[in-house]
Amino acid sequence: MTADKYGRPIVNFRISLTQECDLECFYCHREGQEHSHSNDLMTPDEIIKIVKIGTEFGIKKVKLTGGEPLTRKDLSEIVQRLSSLSQIDEISLVTNARQLSLDRAVELRLSGLNRINVNLPSVNKDTYKKIVGKDIEPALAGINSAMEAKINPVKINMVLLKGLNSDDVKPMMHFAEDIGGILQIIELEPLKKAEEFYKQYHYPLDDLEKDFSAKASNVTVRKSMQNRRVYTLGNLKVEIVKPVENSDFCMHCTKLRLTSHGKLKPCLMNQETIDVITPIRRGEPPEVVQGLFRKAISHRKPYYTSIGIPAVE
Repeated sequence: MTADKYGRPIVNFRISLTQECDLECFYCHREGQEHSHSNDLMTPDEIIKIVKIGTEFGIKKVKLTGGEPLTRKDLSEIVQRLSSLSQIDEISLVTNARQLSLDRAVELRLSGLNRINVNLPSVNKDTYKKIVGKDIEPALAGINSAMEAKINPVKINMVLLKGLNSDDVKPMMHFAEDIGGILQIIELEPLKKAEEFYKQYHYPLDDLEKDFSAKASNVTVRKSMQNRRVYTLGNLKVEIVKPVENSDFCMHCTKLRLTSHGKLKPCLMNQETIDVITPIRRGEPPEVVQGLFRKAISHRKPYYTSIGIPAVE
């Protein structure tokens, strides 16, 4: 397993399959990519070649994102081929679930999909529509499809937005508990957004986390996922994702990202990318791409840092 110069291993590979999406959520960070209408996406063959090389550096978990990954008709093929790699322990999907029919959910599970994260900013139909611009019913139907297909547990991603859904935490907790899911509450990041936007919608999670800590019957720490805390509240688990100005979060990051156009991205908050798709399309030997992985890993640096965090020589 390869670690960066801060001693952080590379375990998780977050792959954007497309920038296409059927929603226009105004807070979306687009996986740190500049928006592009290009259809020059990676093929399943190219994705597998890149992931295979990534496993040589310790990658064990793959998360498929977008845009909206369900817009790709070859999604099940990609999942199936990833699941055939012995080094990959887990394949998960981030989706808005609006295009997730029962048949497709079953197909994905049988192809090897282990988990699903559904972006759902609110269960209040008016709030949902205000945030994403469309009705909530297709999203709820997609969540039901995942449950019926036994892709369990469903994790609900809720980006907390001040003045929009910041009063919806309890209803979201009840919803997640009712479906036997996990609620993941995510702090809004200032990525590529104007300062005014961030000030208007950013909702600090500190008080919420203190409340959960006081009420939880158990608290665990996901050490391979940025030291995130998971609170057990009755029959529900609530995970807090609090990255802003959080050096501990960054110092326990084990992710490397791959953009939809085949570029490695060492950090979500940094615009640097390293092109790996071009040498693959030129038919260059694996050693070339291995070198680019090493470069990406060597360029990883905690975005939020505490004074005195040393690099490992």
